[in-house]
Amino acid sequence: MLQQAFNGLVGGAFYALLALGLAVIFGMLGVVNLAHGAFYMLGAFGAFVALDSFGLSFWVALVLVPPLLGLAGVVLERLFIRRLTPLDPLYGFLFTFGLALILQDLVKREYGVSSQPYPRPAELSGTVDLGLFTYPAYQVFVLAVSVLVCVVVWVVLTRTRVGMIVRAATERPELTRALGIDVGRWVTPVFGFGVALAAFAGVLAAPMRAVNPLMGADLIITVFAVVVIGGLGSVFGSVAAGFAVGLVSALGNLYVPALSQTMVFILMAAVLLWRPAGLFGQQEAFR
Repeated sequence: MLQQAFNGLVGGAFYALLALGLAVIFGMLGVVNLAHGAFYMLGAFGAFVALDSFGLSFWVALVLVPPLLGLAGVVLERLFIRRLTPLDPLYGFLFTFGLALILQDLVKREYGVSSQPYPRPAELSGTVDLGLFTYPAYQVFVLAVSVLVCVVVWVVLTRTRVGMIVRAATERPELTRALGIDVGRWVTPVFGFGVALAAFAGVLAAPMRAVNPLMGADLIITVFAVVVIGGLGSVFGSVAAGFAVGLVSALGNLYVPALSQTMVFILMAAVLLWRPAGLFGQQEAFR
């Protein structure tokens, strides 16, 4: 049971990273970014291309790929998303959905639908003795790095002036504007940051999961459920729900395998019946 719970925490690490970026983007822009899974996929393919075409190691890809895709997110927001934000949210929903399909098909055209192999870094190829059981070193690294990133983001958001502004603009944008802060100035870098987080999760996933054009599409539905459980726009709620959903999925797969694929959505329905705004969401978001 403990080993399966640890599996759940590792899986939840990806949910937490993706949900963190998605929550910040939704909270500030009000855009349901359906292309988030595509950027996760591009992060994994970025690591694959860096190794296959340029001979760059996993460590170089982990540092290089997320900022590059984050910059692409900045350009995307400046050229397209910004024009759609004042309109009905459906426009942003449809645009990001179409963008996700375009990105997937471009990768399919170049690499096909077969999964691409990506080796684990040699430094993390062994196992780690955790006392009661041994566990692959790379999975331990993924969990540790994901927790570290989430903690760093939490510290920045709660202990710095920049974080205070971003958090205020994410949770109460209208009130923040009324206090004289230019929310629009922070929209572009925050969108790029959310995309970079998705790409970072994709690079981490490359040695663990099948690198293929549909890997983001298979994951994004669960990530949206995570964001809803945590509370739309709630940064802390999204991270906490990410790890919780990972645990529930892993333990459900162990004890109730017939419901393993639907356990997340059963949990989401139960949470919404109890708290329609999510565990840490604000009721104002639904008015």
